[in-house]
Amino acid sequence: MSVRMILICLACLIGAPAWPQGFAGLGEQADGFAVPARGRALDFPTDHGAHPEYRIEWWYVTANLRGADGRDYGIQWTLFRSALAPVATDGWDSPQIWMGHAAITTPEAHFVAERFARDGVGQAGAIADPYQVWIDDWAMAGADVSDVALRARGDEFSYDLRLSADGPLVAHGDAGYSVKSASGQASYYYSQPFYEVAGTLNLPDGPVAVRGQAWLDREWSSQPLDPGQRGWDWVSLHFDDDARMMGFQLRQEDGDAYTSGTWISPDGGAAPMADGSVILTPLAETTVAGREVPIKWRVEVPARGVDVEITALNPNAWMDTLFAYWEGPVRITGTHNGTGYLEMTGY
Repeated sequence: MSVRMILICLACLIGAPAWPQGFAGLGEQADGFAVPARGRALDFPTDHGAHPEYRIEWWYVTANLRGADGRDYGIQWTLFRSALAPVATDGWDSPQIWMGHAAITTPEAHFVAERFARDGVGQAGAIADPYQVWIDDWAMAGADVSDVALRARGDEFSYDLRLSADGPLVAHGDAGYSVKSASGQASYYYSQPFYEVAGTLNLPDGPVAVRGQAWLDREWSSQPLDPGQRGWDWVSLHFDDDARMMGFQLRQEDGDAYTSGTWISPDGGAAPMADGSVILTPLAETTVAGREVPIKWRVEVPARGVDVEITALNPNAWMDTLFAYWEGPVRITGTHNGTGYLEMTGY
């Protein structure tokens, strides 16, 4: 299928009202797709692969890196799956559509690439065991999810990285059942936040050896957002004391927000943070792609003694893709120090 036809299919799926919600807004009705249910246990390694009976799904890697040149960098690697129907078939009749995003962020520049593919012909897919998630020559692959090679390339950049986990997988919400609104929309959601990274970034000025930390998010659902939710702000934070946290707020049309998060101890113990436990307050904005976007935030978790400011490494980390959004690395200062990633949609 041509890129043009893929875009037409995606446009038919979402309709104009869903665009501010980004990829997670695809389809506000289940329409015969499976819907997450509380009490379903995550099943590994099976859940590392695709779930074609659900409408939407993604494999999402972000990494905070330090170069041998002493500079800070960030990378993103994402594969999205969207279904026109809740089945998987071989050949061009497959209703599964794939979209890939890759980026490198430096203090001065933000490089972005995007790919599209149709399932069923080998161009893209996700296999649980041995672990392989790919679109064209972009891939995240290894014997299992704990030790993988990660690669992608665009017109001006590429990267080739090795990710090795030194901690456990983390289930968010209620054993992986992550509620997204007061009315009960939910997804299945888990992460691998303990990757150590080493490898090479290839930039217009040449290759840079890098090391750092990465975070994999895995999520799938069929109707994760409430129609009144117009976008979200999401953070993954690595603190210098080896604790970690994930937090997000889903902004509502009435000005309120639904929040959730997970506190992750250095040994991998996970504690869910209910609505209201995480407070995200924008402190400074900048104009990006004609939009006013917050690029400095105050993040508070009173129950954990967290009161920090997160500041974008590069305020212009705009993903000018089919579903446009802001995504980039941040520095953390305050009661805790460290690095992390920030994603914002709907601005």
